Amino acid sequence: MGKKSAAPVIDLKRVKVACRHCSLYQLCLPMGISPEDLSRLEAIIDRRTLAKRGEVLFRIGDPFHALYAVKSGAVKTSVYTADGQEQVTGFHLAGELFGLDAIGNGAHACQAVALERTTLCEIPFDELRRLGTQLPSLCDQLMRVMSLEIQEDHASLQLAHLGAEGRLASFLLNLGERLERRGFSGSAFRLSMSRYDIANYLGLAVETVSRIFTRFQDAGLLAVRQREVHLLDPAALRARTADGLPR
Repeated sequence: MGKKSAAPVIDLKRVKVACRHCSLYQLCLPMGISPEDLSRLEAIIDRRTLAKRGEVLFRIGDPFHALYAVKSGAVKTSVYTADGQEQVTGFHLAGELFGLDAIGNGAHACQAVALERTTLCEIPFDELRRLGTQLPSLCDQLMRVMSLEIQEDHASLQLAHLGAEGRLASFLLNLGERLERRGFSGSAFRLSMSRYDIANYLGLAVETVSRIFTRFQDAGLLAVRQREVHLLDPAALRARTADGLPR
């Protein structure tokens, strides 16, 4: 029988900014992990200090080697149709992980682009998987994150059953709820994504999105100033999400 290999030595000098000091500590992978185990997770995380606006983080078909957590800023993911048109598939905010879809086949099925100056934590998956065999709490949290990702996908699919107003109302409310979970205002926020990207994601024309923003503003549901949005009447907006649903 071969000699059992010792657990890898964790070089804490690699830890530039500890997860425990991050304001998003309770939203990302470290949630629910003991302080001792957290040090081991911190040691495998490579931190990219900054991604510039418009920087491509990975492309379709790139080999999968890491998960990414957004520390600040925002990222969009997209695919391309057979005729070369971009289709936005999601937006990822501070505290959210992306790249999970590549775990299955070892290659990225979408492209990821920074929507603004974005700070990322890069988590090498092979090291994460090895560490997960030693830390059940880490595996549990990874499963939780993947479950939340599936829930978001389901919510996106439900948008197809809504009318145009319902889609935009649902998108804004969902964005506010996600920001609120991260300690930001859920009713007053800046849109990192352009109206073109919003329209693309919702399956609407950009002119339609602009008209609905104006319609909502005229009705007193929200106030818009360039990319700054203030949800004035979330309850009324939520009522608009019934638009298009079967009764």
